[in-house]
Amino acid sequence: MNESGLNSEIEKGLGQKQQLQATILLVDDDPLIVESLNYFLLKHYRVVVADSRRKATELLAKMDERPDIALIDLGLPPCPHKPDEGFNLIRELLAQSGDMKILVLSGQDEDVNIQHALTLGAVDFIAKPADPQLLLARLQHHLRLRQVERQRAVQKDNFIIGQSASIEVVMQQVQQFADSPFPVLIQGESGTGKEMVAKAIHEQSQRRTEPFMAINCAAIAPDLLEAQLFGHRKGAFTGANQEHKGFFIEAGQGTLLLDEIGELPLALQGKLLRVIESGEFYRVGETQQLTSRARIVAATNKVLRDEVAQGNFRADLYHRLGILNVNMPPLRERNGDSFLLLDHFLTTYADSLAPFVLDDDAGKLWASYAFPGNVRELRNIVIRLGTKFPGSTITRAILEGEMEMQLSASELSETSQVLSDEFIKQRLVSGEFSLDDLLREVESRCIRIALEINNNKVSKAADALQVNRTTLYSRVQKLGKL
Repeated sequence: MNESGLNSEIEKGLGQKQQLQATILLVDDDPLIVESLNYFLLKHYRVVVADSRRKATELLAKMDERPDIALIDLGLPPCPHKPDEGFNLIRELLAQSGDMKILVLSGQDEDVNIQHALTLGAVDFIAKPADPQLLLARLQHHLRLRQVERQRAVQKDNFIIGQSASIEVVMQQVQQFADSPFPVLIQGESGTGKEMVAKAIHEQSQRRTEPFMAINCAAIAPDLLEAQLFGHRKGAFTGANQEHKGFFIEAGQGTLLLDEIGELPLALQGKLLRVIESGEFYRVGETQQLTSRARIVAATNKVLRDEVAQGNFRADLYHRLGILNVNMPPLRERNGDSFLLLDHFLTTYADSLAPFVLDDDAGKLWASYAFPGNVRELRNIVIRLGTKFPGSTITRAILEGEMEMQLSASELSETSQVLSDEFIKQRLVSGEFSLDDLLREVESRCIRIALEINNNKVSKAADALQVNRTTLYSRVQKLGKL
């Protein structure tokens, strides 16, 4: 079977094997060896084939996604009895894809050839003829090492920190989605690190040398958001004293993060859908069609499915954004990661904060605390402890005080807004005020705070709220807090 026919058969097989993920570049000029290797490799991987160094480099240049691993022979045309072509191929492959794992499978297994191949950057040398199961085991081993190295690279760049099972899933998805052209939707509670995931996706992709840009859809007034996203010509509206390219153009072929996408006005959702589907859009005040080549990543702390059901978000846009989904877990579901994050932030702020240690009781509280504000809350607590108690041993009492302060500060901000005179006046004038709803919300927040700082122990929360335990339990059940 020739190379074209073999690759055609490979592509047919791919459609039947959804579990295939890793891609292997197989370079060998012996058709019998190629066919026998493909017989068992295609059961586990996607395989692309070339029979010479020239064809291998040409094939690589055309591929949108680089192979994860290469399995190459040293003796290749036009000089199959010498190892020179294979050595040159190792250099060229690593020049184009520095993290590719290259395994040499060759009958030219003299010590000098093995040593030179490893010196050039090959990670393994397997002599022909090779036992298929041994070869498969070596491939799996090096692919696993590559996966671990990429995960460490993400953590080294301070994007995603953690070793819990739930965060491992996120890291795997980052790798799987990085070079896909499709949008990625990142969902999760506030403070979980959704922007860090977006940055990790960008840095793991082939777009890493292009810009990474982020725009918060909730932080810009709706009437200005369109101009920020799509750009505008000079004089397009009052205050437009100069033209603005817009984020879709400024991002180039890089990554554009649309943060708080759930806050995007309905009027702009249709325009965003058009960009996702065709890349086409118009700047404000212009009729010339432009094309965006940016990769779109969206993030939200809302459940977009619910927003669609309530009529706040277009269903067609939701389905296009949600082709690839990453659910960022809350910190309470990341067992053990809170201590890794503690060490991480102590290291990150080492120039500004003196280190501290938790005593045994404080450590137990740290391990059991739910961190309702997620990673952002944890970081703030670390900063306060390091600033107020530099070089100290932190007791449980000290830690409880800082945790209460964090809860009180966030809840006070929300509650004070709801209880402000201006808020109440607006609701009264608009006819949207409901005293029952307001009292219910305040009661709910007070109970939630009391339960969180007392580890969901109703009796202690009742004491803190100065109400009867039975009364509190009844209210808790009514509000659905347990």
